[in-house]
Amino acid sequence: MNPVENLEYNTEREKLIIPEYGRHFQKMVDHAVSIKDDEERNKVAKAIISVMGNLQPHLRDVPDFQHKLWDQLFIMSDFKLDAESPFPITSKAILQARPDPLEYPQNHPKYRFYGNNIKRMIDVAIGWDEGDKRAGLEYAIANHMKKCYLNWNKDTVEDKAIFKHLYELSDGKIDLAADGVSLTDSGQFLKSRITKSNRTSSSKKGQRNTNRGKKRY
Repeated sequence: MNPVENLEYNTEREKLIIPEYGRHFQKMVDHAVSIKDDEERNKVAKAIISVMGNLQPHLRDVPDFQHKLWDQLFIMSDFKLDAESPFPITSKAILQARPDPLEYPQNHPKYRFYGNNIKRMIDVAIGWDEGDKRAGLEYAIANHMKKCYLNWNKDTVEDKAIFKHLYELSDGKIDLAADGVSLTDSGQFLKSRITKSNRTSSSKKGQRNTNRGKKRY
């Protein structure tokens, strides 16, 4: 008999349920399922759990580590193993249940360069009572809108344009133009942006100079 002709290929074997444990582990689980005696089957199941724990010693301090091992054991047996687990057995239906779809925000703001957080801040400001606290928040929102506008649009913007956008986004409930408020000068935002850019480029340059003197072997 030619042994080459009787080689067993992985493509011809059954698909592993949890490949991380390997095929020998899967055979151990299948053997445990086939045991008729209840006492012997529980003994083998506990032995398998012990070996599984030894393969992952770095996870022993993780909460519910033993519970996860027992869940994995039942999953590898396709829930056919009849063993006494010290933890509640998670059903196959629960594990295979599809999670609820995530609720992504579907709002499409008119001025997207401000971002969704600006609209949330405006909604919070509208809910506050009139006073110094709300006025301070409205001014901070307008200043942040101006900074966002300069980051994504032009190098300068008039305050009345920001006030107009804020008025529209707040459904006419915030009107800083009528209050005669002046926002931070555009040059201050641009200056801080340039300073940050220069600081980043200089740090990269210093890093290159540091590496230049090192010997390479």
